[in-house]
Amino acid sequence: MNTRSAPAPLLIACALGIEQLALRAGERDGAGGPVTVLRTGMGPAAAERSVTRMLADPALRDAAVLATGFCAGLAPGMHPGDLVVAEETRDPHGTTACVGTERLVKELARVVPGRTVHTGPLTGSDHVVRGPERSDLFATGAIAVDMESAATLLSAVRAGERPVAAVRVVVDAPEHELVRIGTVRGGISAFRVLRSVLPAYLEWHRSLLLPRR
Repeated sequence: MNTRSAPAPLLIACALGIEQLALRAGERDGAGGPVTVLRTGMGPAAAERSVTRMLADPALRDAAVLATGFCAGLAPGMHPGDLVVAEETRDPHGTTACVGTERLVKELARVVPGRTVHTGPLTGSDHVVRGPERSDLFATGAIAVDMESAATLLSAVRAGERPVAAVRVVVDAPEHELVRIGTVRGGISAFRVLRSVLPAYLEWHRSLLLPRR
């Protein structure tokens, strides 16, 4: 029998200060819940270090982990502000299956109606992807790329069995390429979407506690 009086917490990991700012704005807009927002810093190594350190804290030992922030879309027709819900994350170190993707898609459609939600593999890179490399990654079956999600989720499951997921907001795409992935200018649409998604993440977390039918 499960006698736990409170649900395991939710750890939301992002890389950039601007991503953290968007998520904190979502908190101020009234989306409460047992959530910790972690800024890992850029790159897979920073994500691995930060997530591993956080999950060593007894208070977060059983936390569900969700990686989020901005990404580069790989599929033709993607636009800034589109959402990507990963079915899995992958990089040269391994592949991690995501949990509850259908629930995330449903909740995101509710909290940001009208935004396109893409599902598929999310691949990791140790550098910002531009130009022809985007096509090469798309040819592997991935629909988007970022620098931290794969490392975040792989580190999370290595630290212990737990639900994991990744949701990213497209900030640039094949037909809408920015000079730098972290540039705010040209990514205002993505920022506005990211500041709206926290309620969907909390509903995903809550759904993990419901009995399976």
